[in-house]
Amino acid sequence: MREIEGKTAFVTGGASGIGLGIAGAMVEAGMKVVIADMQEDYLEEALRGFRERGQGENVHGLLLDVTDRGAFEQAADEAEGVFGKIHLLCANAGVGILGPVKDAKYGDWDWALGVMIGGVVNAVQVLLPRILRHGEGGHIVATSSMSGVLPLPRTAIYSTAKGAVVALCEALRGELAPDNIGISAFCPGPVATRISRTGRLRPEKYRKESGYAEVEREIENRPAFQNEMSPEECGRRVLDGIRQNDLYIFTHREFREGVAERMEAMLASFPDERVDGARAKEFAFLTSNPVYREILERKGRR
Repeated sequence: MREIEGKTAFVTGGASGIGLGIAGAMVEAGMKVVIADMQEDYLEEALRGFRERGQGENVHGLLLDVTDRGAFEQAADEAEGVFGKIHLLCANAGVGILGPVKDAKYGDWDWALGVMIGGVVNAVQVLLPRILRHGEGGHIVATSSMSGVLPLPRTAIYSTAKGAVVALCEALRGELAPDNIGISAFCPGPVATRISRTGRLRPEKYRKESGYAEVEREIENRPAFQNEMSPEECGRRVLDGIRQNDLYIFTHREFREGVAERMEAMLASFPDERVDGARAKEFAFLTSNPVYREILERKGRR
């Protein structure tokens, strides 16, 4: 999607932090943007900011819990009613859940996976058919994290969700390319957001069976990193990635060696033996994904 001016984007979790940074970059580039968020106060604050910058007519806000499938359909109907055809989906809504897995309870898993995997699935199920219907192509960005490609201790739930998002994007990339729909897995590093307040967003039904109440209080009160990227810069990098049709959108160079070490560890763990030619031929369709060669060729690595 190099030509984005005048087209419409739908951004979940768009009223603060990374989502708002993405929405702002898109409005600056001439897009119409629907920002969907479950935090009414954040949404009002975001819309007020756009109005003060003279951009209010290009932004529409709506309340949405991404785990509510019926509400998602209604939100998409409203978005199309306001701005017309949707070309770009940013499935960005998430929660920052951390803590030792030995303390986790079903409520922690169900809440986090419901938002960060279920919310992305719902976004794709609701909006992909609408993008396909108009036949003009489009793009889908799903927000993962560096934890999606570099999992660390005490991030089991979060990394499970974010790793699934990366796998989903890799699987969809080749499947939707013939429909002129690009796919990007967005994997940011530390960004200045309100994610430390995640505990406040936890629905009551998931508070009763949680092992992370104390951890969430500690996270909210801990000092912020001093060198976090701004949401605005993050948003511009996402926009660049969309225009370049990047499969992976990374923000922080500092993680490259850690990711390379993970890849090397995986390669080193394969059996050290000759390839079975017959088996390789029979299973050839399972043993590689052309999207990786496409990326390497585009980046001049092949």
